[in-house]
Amino acid sequence: MKKILLPTDFSDNSFKAITYALKVYKDIKCTFYLLHTYNPSVYQTEYLIGSPGLIGLGDVMKETALTNSKELKEKIELEYPNPKHTFKTRVIFNTLLNEVLEMTTSEGIDLIVMGTKGASGAEEILFGSNAVHIIKKTKCPLIVVPDSFAYEAPKEILFPTDFEITYPEKEIESLLQVVKHHKSQVNILYIRKAIALNMVQKEHKKQLDRLMVNHAIFHEVPDNEIITAINDFQLKRKINLLVMIQNKHTFFERLFIEPVLKKVGFHVTIPFMVIPQL
Repeated sequence: MKKILLPTDFSDNSFKAITYALKVYKDIKCTFYLLHTYNPSVYQTEYLIGSPGLIGLGDVMKETALTNSKELKEKIELEYPNPKHTFKTRVIFNTLLNEVLEMTTSEGIDLIVMGTKGASGAEEILFGSNAVHIIKKTKCPLIVVPDSFAYEAPKEILFPTDFEITYPEKEIESLLQVVKHHKSQVNILYIRKAIALNMVQKEHKKQLDRLMVNHAIFHEVPDNEIITAINDFQLKRKINLLVMIQNKHTFFERLFIEPVLKKVGFHVTIPFMVIPQL
């Protein structure tokens, strides 16, 4: 039984991410956790000590959220009936990040799927602040679904890597499961440096090839910025899912620490799976 956490703010954007998860995992037995967190915008000392003007505000927000969660669950079960899928709702006063981190541990969550519209701030350019914070903190695989994405099965997957790390099967299980059930082709993209692969990198490449069981195609491109390489590859080949392993010793971190101007050209228009290194 796969356990998938679906954060929601009841927007069309979050519903699109939910439907993406339902479709990708339609043939897999899953429990989906519909999570909504709330805290008043006036979440300050006055609220905590019970300012007269704010008394009851939390209760109103909670009741509204409980009603919305119930209606969302009913809508999903009506529009996407599936005997393999069960749903649980959770409404709680907390920040989204804290509750996601709590639930991934307490419920044994296998995957998080969430929507994002992005934003215009420095680190929000890629995904939006909630997604960025969760990506940085969680030890659970996560799929971010852009607001503009119209569902496509993940048949063509792009997996940029530098072969600097090992690929334990348990660590990339979320990717392997998608590959298996959708008979996906994984395009493993290596951005070639001036020197050839060393012995350790070659072993890591072989390990990845074995795990993919004939579903991998290896590509090499000249040394370039990771964002440019990804964008160029997508122009040449139709990609349905982008996958990266989050590791401070690989180029994933460059997406967050390089100057903002270099990120502007990275338009995430397809779902992006982020796999933390355990």
